[in-house]
Amino acid sequence: MTPLILTLFAGIFIIGGLLLGFYSRDHKKMMNLVIGVAFGVVVALMIFELLPEAYEKLQVTPMWKTIAMLTITILIGILLMNILDNFVPHHEHESHHHHKHKDDTCHNEHLNHIGILSTVALLLHNIIEGMTLYVAAHASISSGYLLCVGIGLHNIPLGILVAGTLHTKKETWVTGTLLSLSTFIGGLLMYFIRSIMSEFVVGLLIALTVGMLVYIAFIELLGQIIHSEHKKISWLGVAIGILLFTISGIME
Repeated sequence: MTPLILTLFAGIFIIGGLLLGFYSRDHKKMMNLVIGVAFGVVVALMIFELLPEAYEKLQVTPMWKTIAMLTITILIGILLMNILDNFVPHHEHESHHHHKHKDDTCHNEHLNHIGILSTVALLLHNIIEGMTLYVAAHASISSGYLLCVGIGLHNIPLGILVAGTLHTKKETWVTGTLLSLSTFIGGLLMYFIRSIMSEFVVGLLIALTVGMLVYIAFIELLGQIIHSEHKKISWLGVAIGILLFTISGIME
């Protein structure tokens, strides 16, 4: 049961991030910092963890086939997120406001839009992460402990992102509870299907997650950073996000 307990504990870190983000979200400087932290963590997560892991699990010969499968799956993830983008209500991009946050209502709607998209991608990401944590802990409990702490650390700024972009306390807590349990759900899923889940299928799911996060990072978050009123604070947040991920990587 220890691997499953670790997947549950890793999700609790998201609640900590939600609390920080929710009670600070009325402050624009804090939100600029939060968006920057989230961008730094997401980009670092994609480049240094998810992409190499997906490539390793999808490896076939010749190498170009692996690269092709990885690229196509990532593009599918981007396309899926773009489709979701068009179905999420109340979406206004910053360019419609001449790159100024003069209309706070539309700005808040845009942040809510990012929060919904982020939740969708993070649910898939956390389920896969829970599966990975379960496998690691099942093989070596000490590795499982370290991975659990590492996952928890980079869940904090992601929790801040979701909390800071949703409108109401009810939305925040419902989403937070779902996200915090998603890592455990991934572990539970792996417990039942570990004998039939192939490395190749897991690799495809990871690559799909990368595509969804690429859309969030470079279409949504980066736009917020570029057009923020406090750019220095936003880029400081990016640096903090990368630092947080680096610390979690060392602990992993």
